[in-house]
Amino acid sequence: MTATLSAATLQDQLQDALRRHQNQVDYLEVRLEQSESTHLGFRGPRLDAVDRGLHLAGGIRACHRGGWSFVTFNGLGELDQRLGEAVAQARLVGRETTYLAEVPVVVDTVSAEIHTDPRSLSLSEKRELLDHYNQLLLQFDSRIQTTSVGYRERFATTYFVNSQGSCIVQERLDVSGSFGVVARGAGNLVRQGYESIHSRSDFDVLRNADARILSAAERAIRQLDAQSVRGGQYTVILDPYLTGVFIHEAFGHLSEADFVYENPRMQELLSLGKPVAIEALNVVDDATLPGLPGSLVYDDEGVAGRRKYLIKDGVLTERLHSRETAGKLQEPPTGNARALGATYPSIVRMTNTGIESGEHTFDQMLADIEEGVYAVRMLGGQTNGEMFTFAAAEGYMIRKGQLAEPVSDITLSGNVFQTLKDIEAIGNDAIYLNGGCGKGGQSPLPVSVGGPHLRIRNVVVGGR
Repeated sequence: MTATLSAATLQDQLQDALRRHQNQVDYLEVRLEQSESTHLGFRGPRLDAVDRGLHLAGGIRACHRGGWSFVTFNGLGELDQRLGEAVAQARLVGRETTYLAEVPVVVDTVSAEIHTDPRSLSLSEKRELLDHYNQLLLQFDSRIQTTSVGYRERFATTYFVNSQGSCIVQERLDVSGSFGVVARGAGNLVRQGYESIHSRSDFDVLRNADARILSAAERAIRQLDAQSVRGGQYTVILDPYLTGVFIHEAFGHLSEADFVYENPRMQELLSLGKPVAIEALNVVDDATLPGLPGSLVYDDEGVAGRRKYLIKDGVLTERLHSRETAGKLQEPPTGNARALGATYPSIVRMTNTGIESGEHTFDQMLADIEEGVYAVRMLGGQTNGEMFTFAAAEGYMIRKGQLAEPVSDITLSGNVFQTLKDIEAIGNDAIYLNGGCGKGGQSPLPVSVGGPHLRIRNVVVGGR
């Protein structure tokens, strides 16, 4: 019955319940999310997942004297009790001072812009389309051993109210397809290929996508015939996807202010106004780009999303904040408090993070490289502070200014701050691609990673 309540009724109930408790703590907020979702999945030739769900759940955050509590609830009938628990817990742990950056009070409704609504289509139509793509991958080459193909749609309406007077309703649609293959060659050599498609507004993005989806199988098969790269230091060109993943993983997470204010070494390395890269480098986190997975009008604290230059002309200019981290570091709030859903607390997260385009064409970047490596997409990786290691999904040797033979087992390692200073050329072809980010047990949070081709000298490349 709760799931059929009108938006106005839900808002009134949330505000009424919050008013009864808000004067007992420094800050109090409630987020409630109504959602409907569908998931289909193939594993090899078998349809192994068909899930549909309707959910209503929420979370409460309370802060008193710097002490935070977070309590979830599964229905409005228990909201008042859960509010009381959140207040009591915050008062129990609070011992210091509450720091929250000042932000405008917002009363607003944000509707999703939808073209072809997946909810208007039958489950059988979605299954047939997914089965078509799965069969394309399975039949592409006899060396394709299995597939992992999935479809997800989710439409959610989130209600946010806080003790400072904000009341925001936001709708969000996500439609996505994921297409993975495993290929096996001589000597039981195994390679993988992956492609994904995402839209915030339109099921039709998944139609007529044969060529794009088959690219996952093509990459896996190419890698079966590639020789392992010889380890050493090379001039490396990253493709736009790997550029975006690199800047997200190796630098973007360092820009999240909850990491900075808890880490004295990072405060020293990441002091605002410090040159950290070549002058031509500009890095942004932009929540306002239309239609991307990380785009938002308001974050999960009711703060407006905006475009931020993390690095401008090579200089560190801004970092990403929640209201608390902005208050503690006395910096402007940025609208980067995000949660995986209403039953998770908001933490500092990226939105759409990337490197802006430069002036060089791909051919110009290749031209004077005697021997180098072209690294394409990412297979996996890890970061540890300023150190990173990434495994490229595929790659090619560069010889005398030309792409040469395909190579495999490419790992790229280094120190992010040195690498940002070793950039030699920035391409003029920046694009954004969809991704999922993990942090604090919340994964995959929808984000985008972006950038152009990037040429970097003295990169440590490891092979098998």
